[in-house]
Parts: sequence; C-alpha cells; structure tokens
Amino acid sequence: MKQHPRDILLGAQARTGGLPVCDHYSGVEARMRKSLQLQAEMTREFGACVFDVTLDCEDGAPVGREAEHAALVTDLVMGAAPGARVAVRVHPVDHPAFAHDVQAIVGRAGARLSHVMIPKVESLRDVEIAAHALDAAGARQLPLHALVESPAAVHRAFDIAGHPRIQSLSFGLMDFVSAHGGAIPEEGMAAQGQFTHPLVVRAKLEIASACHAHGKVPSHCVVTEFKDAQAMETAARRAVNEFGYTRMWSIHPDQIRPILKAMSPSEGEIAQAACILQQAEQADWAPISFDGKLHDRASYRFHWQVLERAHATGARLPAQAQGWFAGP
Repeated sequence: MKQHPRDILLGAQARTGGLPVCDHYSGVEARMRKSLQLQAEMTREFGACVFDVTLDCEDGAPVGREAEHAALVTDLVMGAAPGARVAVRVHPVDHPAFAHDVQAIVGRAGARLSHVMIPKVESLRDVEIAAHALDAAGARQLPLHALVESPAAVHRAFDIAGHPRIQSLSFGLMDFVSAHGGAIPEEGMAAQGQFTHPLVVRAKLEIASACHAHGKVPSHCVVTEFKDAQAMETAARRAVNEFGYTRMWSIHPDQIRPILKAMSPSEGEIAQAACILQQAEQADWAPISFDGKLHDRASYRFHWQVLERAHATGARLPAQAQGWFAGP
C-alpha cells in the first residue's frame, strides 16, 4: 500500500498547513449568524471549509454584558452546522471576564470549537494561564491561537510560538501601532502603509519567522478598508508572497473571497506541482528530472505544500492530485 505524500514528505518536519487561509471575525449577533450561514454556503460551493468563523467576545461583548454575550456565543457554537469550523476570541487572561468566558463557552461547547483565540498575549506565562484554563474546562486537546499586539510581545514571539498548545500566531496591527504612543503615524495602520513602515514590517517578519521556526501558522492582520476589494487582495498577496503569512484575518464578508484568491497558487503552479509529485510517486520518491531540473524530497515538500494551499483555498485540483485529498 502506497504511503500518502503528506506522511512521506512532511513526517516529523515542521509544517504550516492544516488551517483555512482565512479567519473571519464577527462579534455582533446578526453578523455572527450571517457569518456562520455564509461559511455553510461557501463550504457547499467549494467542497471544503475555506474559512474559519471566530466569534468575538473581546470587542464584540458590550461592556457590562460580557456574561450575556458569552451565553449567546455558546448557543451559536452549539447550533453551528456539522463540520463547521467555529472558534471564539475570549477576553485577555488578565481581564475579569476571561475565566467566565472559558468556563461558559469552552466548558459547554469545547468539543465543537476549532480553537480559542487569546488576545493581548504578552509572554509565555499568558499562554500557560490560558492552557491551564482550557484544561480545567475539560478541553485538554483544544488548540490555542495567540494575538501578538505589542512591542514586548513581538520580542517574545519565538517563545510564544514554541508552546506546544499554540497552533497559530496573529499580528494585531491596530494595537501594535497604538502601543507606540504616536511614534508610528496613522498610515502605518493603512492597507499600504503597514507594508512600508519599518517597525511594522519588522514586527510582521518576527512573527512569521517565529511561527515557521516552530511549525505554527502565521496569520496576517486586518485591512480596515473593507470595501476596497483591490486593496484587500493586494495586501493578502503581499502578506503571503513577501512576508511568509499563510493565513489572514477578515473583518467583513467582502474580504473573504479576495483573501482566498490572493492566497491560492496559480493554475500553472498547481498543475506543475501535481505533475512533479505524480512523477515522484512513480519513482518511489527518489530524485527525478522535470523540465531539465533536478527534484528531490526538498522540492517535493515545497510542491506538496503548494497543493495543500490550493486545497485550503478551494482551488480546483488536477485529476491526478484529487485522490490525495479525498476523505479516508
């Protein structure tokens, strides 16, 4: 029986796949319900779940009504369609509502969650506090995602990414810029300016590098110009091609498809990857020559990740590659 390319090529190697390339955030009840409905519709359209829905308790909960909002989020998670990928952003670990968020939502709906996002993570200790809270709520296997939002957190990104419970790090652009007390201009939060200001660029690169060093998924920050589809697609393309991010936040339904388009390999890249891997499989994964170039396990691994990214974005795969992504 032939082994699956994923097992042969990745094995114990660090990998940054396995998550949808888009993480869609919403915190208002009507938008949360619409997001879950849209996820179900696009799952049917693409044949795979191409984006996560993260229900927001941090910015979504009205002040003083955090418990009520947590109860709403719990009901929405429990009522989500089978196979839905639904996550929750709870309050920071030092917020009075954090413990209740975890007990109310994770304690009741932990088995239905894909992960829990912890905002304002400053150190490894914050991750440990969150992990212990999830364990106490009966969710020992539930992955954690961390939101890096300050200069100090960026400095500790490698330590945070190294925690075994962490699955992904996200960059919190808006809070990061605000944490500099006006030293970074407003343009540093814009669709274009966030790719040119040196301090912002450095933070993005540190987070992406930390993730790749530990086999975790780097998730790119928001683009606030949510009605500008071209700005969204351009930002997503730069995030993946220039900064090494394999996932990106959406804060409006109109941003989801531009993210999928930008983060999907081209038809030519997909076709080439499928041909190379098919020939490699026929050669029992020994080195081959393809179009006058040598390919071996290292390049096979790269081309396998091209196919994984294509699958994660709902792109059409060549016939010879479809079997690798069929169900068990």
